[in-house]
Amino acid sequence: MNIRFVTRKIHALIDYPVAIALMAMPFVLGLGSSSPLAFWLSFTTGVAALLLTLLTDHETGVVRVLPYSVHLAVDFAVGITFAVAPIALGFTGIDAIYYWANALAVLTVVSLHSPQTAPTLASSGAAA
Repeated sequence: MNIRFVTRKIHALIDYPVAIALMAMPFVLGLGSSSPLAFWLSFTTGVAALLLTLLTDHETGVVRVLPYSVHLAVDFAVGITFAVAPIALGFTGIDAIYYWANALAVLTVVSLHSPQTAPTLASSGAAA
């Protein structure tokens, strides 16, 4: 089995729950004890993730105007931002743990992404 098993469809299916979680978890966990930015960074990233998912050209996109490759690049940038945020913004305790855990999750999903292959004539059903 290829270790890079996260297909475009799997990624698309988890995007909406992740966006909602990014908006809800600051309330659930009481983020912001070390800095109000810890609360708002997650919430606004969740809103942006929801918009990104709605606009991405993949299985669950609604207005498919952004290439999936752009979506992956944004996800990677979010993962790096979440990894650096606790250090750069002085998050401690649950705020820091939350961002480092999310960074690990996002970067893992992006790194396990299965590259898309172009369909061949045989697999697309086209006659030779």
